[in-house]
Amino acid sequence: MSQHRAAKSRFRRRSVTAVTAVAVLGGAVALWLPSASAGQPAAARPNAEVRRSLDGLVRDNGFPAALASVRDEKGHTRNYTAGVGDREKKRSRVPVDGQIRIASTTKLYTATVVLQLVGEGRIGLDTTVETYLPGLVRGDGIDGRNITVRQLLQHTSGLPNYTRTMPEFSKVQHTFVDDYDLLDLAFKEKASFPPGKGWEYSNTNYTLAGLIVQKVTGRPIGEEITTRIIERLGLRHTYWPGEGEQTIRERHPHGYTYERPGAPLTDATELDPSWAGAAGQLVARPSDVNRVLTALMDGKLLKPAQLEEMRTTVETKGLIDGWRYGLGLMEMPLSCGGVAWGHGGDFDGYENRNGITDQGRSATVAVTALPSDLEGVKAVNKALDTALCTR
Repeated sequence: MSQHRAAKSRFRRRSVTAVTAVAVLGGAVALWLPSASAGQPAAARPNAEVRRSLDGLVRDNGFPAALASVRDEKGHTRNYTAGVGDREKKRSRVPVDGQIRIASTTKLYTATVVLQLVGEGRIGLDTTVETYLPGLVRGDGIDGRNITVRQLLQHTSGLPNYTRTMPEFSKVQHTFVDDYDLLDLAFKEKASFPPGKGWEYSNTNYTLAGLIVQKVTGRPIGEEITTRIIERLGLRHTYWPGEGEQTIRERHPHGYTYERPGAPLTDATELDPSWAGAAGQLVARPSDVNRVLTALMDGKLLKPAQLEEMRTTVETKGLIDGWRYGLGLMEMPLSCGGVAWGHGGDFDGYENRNGITDQGRSATVAVTALPSDLEGVKAVNKALDTALCTR
């Protein structure tokens, strides 16, 4: 625990009102409609392969719903849905381009803000965490004096993931935590490896990246993301939830979770997202995610030097074979050749995969529960590949 924090780590409990969903899932229905997002043409052709892939996610993999937004190289967008938006209402349609919790896709936004500050000369990529957060990062094999900002963004710090010691979802669904609570959880564990000597995905890295942004700018990471990305790009359907905000503001499909694979699904739509923080707190429409990817690769968010740093990748451990990790950005090989750039996210209730090709085609595919097995994981990834590779 930091010497700068006198208060004891705690979870502030809110009332738990989890709802058990018992309705039987109806048949899959795929829809396509043009995007209504501001500034986007809507004349792309519907894609039968994308529709079929979403049908399969519902029919074969048991996801309550699936939705996708595909933006072609000319900026034309098509949105697709399958399944039901609310399992308690069998005929409940999935909202087209509905808002979802984008989970770890938030890391892309956090990393972009850090790199903007690098471009402004306010943060150094190879400067130690200790420089910005003196005395905070300490534990068994953990020392902020030996960890750089780059290593945080690239998951090469060796810092343990705070989710290792988090209570089960039902016990924290409506619980508020702050960043220091999350660090206290992480630092109970031993470092996974010395800084720079391995790769391991850890949300703790981005908790610290968010705190560095706050130290440098004087404002929380959520405000900086809002000012520097959301407002800058005019994303009217993306937002950082405020403290205590547990609902999703606009039309959205319900999200579901389970305590263990094979257990009944329960409704996880309403929750306190604070335990995701800079690593995963944002809510957005899939089409808005595509707009961020497009703006990023078009050089509208980062200077060339920082975008090059972001796209410089390392081998990964524990991700899909062939995927590489840059600075808050994944490099993913495509079946049709070339690669896509993006950052997926997994959150109780929602999973999304997204990417943009070097030719400018982007897609975001989401499902309304986490996969219960490896086949489900592969199916969502394949659906993204289909969206990016078929015309």
